[in-house]
This record gives sequence, structure tokens and C-alpha cells, in this order.
Amino acid sequence: MDENLLNRVREALVDISPIEEKRMFGGICFMVDDKLCICVNSHEMLCRINPDDFEAALEMDGVRPMQQRERTAKGYVFVLEDVLNNKKDFDYWVNKALAYNKIAKASKKRRK
Repeated sequence: MDENLLNRVREALVDISPIEEKRMFGGICFMVDDKLCICVNSHEMLCRINPDDFEAALEMDGVRPMQQRERTAKGYVFVLEDVLNNKKDFDYWVNKALAYNKIAKASKKRRK
């Protein structure tokens, strides 16, 4: 787990409410309004973005799609930490995830 990146995300989301941290996808995910927004793992950040922006996002440096088995999760992109070292780029991705979170639908709760 990249503690530096994790703490940067915590700092960026400090004024967001309600927020919850959950262990998912091999890292720590930040749930905003009960919706996955951003996750941090060992060397990258997963951002949930508007699916309409997905293809354009994949054209950017250090960005790859989220794969679930053979399926590409449209609207979810991993951004390499190297790209996030620049504050402007880090803020871009955090703000992109937060903007989509406002209109995103929460995933259905699974029955136990």
C-alpha cells in the first residue's frame, strides 16, 4: 500500500461528507455518499469517472482501464502514481472522480 498516495487522497477528501474507507480491490477505497469514488493500491489510484469520458481518459499518460476477468469496467480507470506526483494532475483526477460521484448511481447492495 502506498501510504503517501493514500494520505494525499485522505487530505484531498477531508472536507467531503459522508465518506467511508473500505478495503477493496487490493487497496483502500473511498466511498462518497455510499458510492465508490477513488481507491488507492500499491502504486496507482483507481478513479470512477463518467463513462462518457472513459475513452479520452485512456489516451492520457499512465492511465489504464479496470479489467474484471475478460470484461473492461467502463468508467473505472487506474492512474499510475508517477502521473499523480504533479499536484495539478493529482487534483485533476480527484476532481474528475468527485464530479462524477455527484451523478453516479450507487451499486446495489448484495444480500449476505
